[in-house]
Amino acid sequence: MIPVNIGSMEYLKHDSPVSTQIRLFQREPLDVAKALLGKVLAVRHDNFWLMARIIETEAYYRQEKASHSSLGFTKKREALFMSPGTIYMYYSRGGDSLNFSCEGDGNAVLIKSAFPIAKKEGGLQDILTMQNNNPNRDGSTRGLNNLCSGQTLLCKSLGLKVPDWDGKQLESECFELWDDSYAPIEIIQTTRLGIRQDRDAHLPYRFIDMNFVRYCTKNPLSVRNFQIGRDYTILTP
Repeated sequence: MIPVNIGSMEYLKHDSPVSTQIRLFQREPLDVAKALLGKVLAVRHDNFWLMARIIETEAYYRQEKASHSSLGFTKKREALFMSPGTIYMYYSRGGDSLNFSCEGDGNAVLIKSAFPIAKKEGGLQDILTMQNNNPNRDGSTRGLNNLCSGQTLLCKSLGLKVPDWDGKQLESECFELWDDSYAPIEIIQTTRLGIRQDRDAHLPYRFIDMNFVRYCTKNPLSVRNFQIGRDYTILTP
């Protein structure tokens, strides 16, 4: 497949990223959600890596109504009650969604969107594979700017599926989380998406890397009548 609508390529900041340690997840969800911004999801595919930088996350606590764990323990939700860093995957509107458990039973962070990246040398094959994994509905090639701009789109692009990873841990040389020394300069904090008003929709538990706000699921800076200080805030890490 010949790529179209490539857009602006984003590359690893250096070719020897460091795998993150489990202690990153041994904190409450709000802290983990912010710490995950800028980290790289890396999934092994044949002899190369499919990679995407995390640009948007949502935090969930067991005691609030929007979380899956607030509905109680079931076999399908078991990963939420496992040790911090356990992968929790579920189906959302027919697609796969990726979460990680955090400190505290039932607490987790949803990886809401990401931006595809490649190595500076020989990285085009990575991008082509992700585009092949996640074409537009009409079969045309999806551009980079919206290849991972949603929780199910990023899982489809990276080839992450519920049966393969739910309840598992990150695995060396298979599915890793990398730190390549990139970090957001500013973070937008706002309310989560798709939450009913009676299920704690008012909680500002969604975080977006300002550098990539144009590519997140829904850009709060472009929502009509949204005001800073009321509908969103800007954090400096």
